[in-house]
Amino acid sequence: MKLQHIACAIALATGGLFFTHVVSEAMAATETKTVQGAIQPTQEQALVARQMATLVDRQHYLPMRLDANTSARIFDMYIDSLDPDHSLFLQSEIDQFKQKYAAGFGLALKTGNLQPAYEIHAMYRERIQQYYNYMLAELKKTQNLHQKNVYLDTDREKAPFFKTKQEQQDFWNKVLTSQLIGLTITKQEEAAKQQALKDNPDLAQGENLTPPEDLTPVQTLEKRYKRQLERVSRVKSDDVLEKTLNAMLATYDPHSNYYPPIDAMELNRQTTLQLEGIGVTIRPERGNEDYTKIETIVDGGPASKTGQVRSGDRIVGVAQDGQAMKDVVGWSSQEIVGEIRGKRGTKVTLKLVASGAPMSQARLVTITRDVIQEEDSGLRYRVIDVTHQGKKQKIGVIEIPSFYLNYRARRDGQNYRSVSEDTAKALIDLSKQNVAGVIVDLRNNPGGSLEEVAKMIGQVVKDGPVVQIRDGNGNVSVFEDTDGGQQLYAGPMAVMINLASASASEIYSAAIQDYGRGIIIGSTTTGKGTAQVQLDSLAYGQATLTQRKFYRITGGSTQNKGVIPDVKLIDIYFDQFGERKSKNPLEWDTIATAPFKREGVIKPYVSQLQQQSDQRRSQNPQFTYLDQYVGIAKKAADEKKVVLDIDQRKAEINALEAQTLAVENARRQATNLAPYANWESYQAALDARSEARAKMKEAKRPPLPEEEAFVTESAQILLDMIDLQKAN
Repeated sequence: MKLQHIACAIALATGGLFFTHVVSEAMAATETKTVQGAIQPTQEQALVARQMATLVDRQHYLPMRLDANTSARIFDMYIDSLDPDHSLFLQSEIDQFKQKYAAGFGLALKTGNLQPAYEIHAMYRERIQQYYNYMLAELKKTQNLHQKNVYLDTDREKAPFFKTKQEQQDFWNKVLTSQLIGLTITKQEEAAKQQALKDNPDLAQGENLTPPEDLTPVQTLEKRYKRQLERVSRVKSDDVLEKTLNAMLATYDPHSNYYPPIDAMELNRQTTLQLEGIGVTIRPERGNEDYTKIETIVDGGPASKTGQVRSGDRIVGVAQDGQAMKDVVGWSSQEIVGEIRGKRGTKVTLKLVASGAPMSQARLVTITRDVIQEEDSGLRYRVIDVTHQGKKQKIGVIEIPSFYLNYRARRDGQNYRSVSEDTAKALIDLSKQNVAGVIVDLRNNPGGSLEEVAKMIGQVVKDGPVVQIRDGNGNVSVFEDTDGGQQLYAGPMAVMINLASASASEIYSAAIQDYGRGIIIGSTTTGKGTAQVQLDSLAYGQATLTQRKFYRITGGSTQNKGVIPDVKLIDIYFDQFGERKSKNPLEWDTIATAPFKREGVIKPYVSQLQQQSDQRRSQNPQFTYLDQYVGIAKKAADEKKVVLDIDQRKAEINALEAQTLAVENARRQATNLAPYANWESYQAALDARSEARAKMKEAKRPPLPEEEAFVTESAQILLDMIDLQKAN
């Protein structure tokens, strides 16, 4: 697709599904040119740097020229991308870099000059090598794991760079001590879990729970450090180019991205909804590149089908079928992908830790590799029975994982699947079943095609505008419902959203809310209200560039603020991510309202609906569990330092685990299940459940009770709204 073909649906894709994240299931970077052992950019790389700098300067949505001021900001972003916790470079080195490069850093890219970025990166690689060599040397010494009232700061994103080598090495020593403490505790807890399994094999529920490699904490760290040193030796020119251009793009907004050729190949494969592997995208965790996290999950793919892989999970171990678990902390994303990939039908086991959770809460998930076809990724719908006010009623539930459209197949005249066609079939079928109302579930839906979401809004509203789009010049275009007044479903409806609902999901829920067409339930959405054009005619690789911004028909942007639900349920992500947490997000603003006619009235009932929901949830053991669990998780995530005394650290972990176990056991008792005897039994049971669910066919896998609670409560809210509307 050429740049001028932006009228194509993919050019106005909302970006949440395909084009806003680094694609991870990629192979190593392409061959690089070296001069006297140094990494040097090729002519093609220099040319694409010039192209991207020109494009961002002239065609990005923001009217921010790539001048000396912007260059300095790009320089800062580049340094932070290399040294996010400010522990490798000294302040004196940063000062020298700034004096020499900052004012001209971005301007150099406009001429295709990558030398400043490559020289800084060379110094960065030297500092990385010094760091790991220092840590390996210190590892040979006996470390004091009982430093009472001594703490390591774990959040140094805004901390100053160290002024002296001694200050820096003091911090490095704290990091080493903290890592040894963590590994020692983890090894103890893993041994306790294995002993629990040995004492009571029934805990495994017949599943093979693969134990980790039997290494001492010192051996584990030694392996990690040596692997990191090996990583440095494998850095390619593509890696430096990607860091450089993405630092430039991230200075403008979070959703403009550059992809080197190998990553671009994966990007294109994702647009067809035909992927190989387990169906996840991964990337280094922001601020801690020792860890690789799961960024997005392809709904309907093997990882999604397990029901146990979540966005934000750290991948800390990988095991091939029947082999020992490999510790992959410190590995690059490409190396981890190399372990995860394999022939269709073979199995891989991932050791995952939820974002912000201690290593002791790692879980094992076995996944069968497959070719992920378009058919595996689509919409699902069902009918649930709900007892409301003593009367059993039917509610239709449509679960939409993304706003998918195989535009390539459509362009080539082949059979293709689209979410709007699947939704139309679901609405027609549910109407035939005489449901009292329909819930559209957009939780964790990252977005997709603007064309598709416009069609879907038209299926449930009579006519009128569905979304407004403004370009960087201030020109506003209005997308209208173009089905000639046809309305497939005119009955009561609700839309479920959460923090992971982004882009097209926000357009849909905002339109339903603005028309008064249905009640919006859940938690505030991501806040991604921008559209990217795909650039696939560059000299080298591909890119996406933010060129448009979405607005509600009432004139307010979905950008940054997101969509605020009418009735609020618990935010299971407790606002950990999203646009409001991103660097350099575009601002929220408003434009004129597009003329439209409201089709319903919701606002007068919201207060009462919220009160009724609050009352029900206070008596629901699943929501009680979630409230308490999220509170514990948030408190742990808010801690920005860790103690360097193993006894105190262990006591803190034990307290956290005791609270978590108590919350889980209270839920089990309230639902007539036997409580777990101890933490080890609980963890073994979670591992076993993960393994068992991974083997089930998706249609036969029961939903987790805490997830289904959101659906049943949304059904109750919808029925409450129907009652209130009838009464008035």
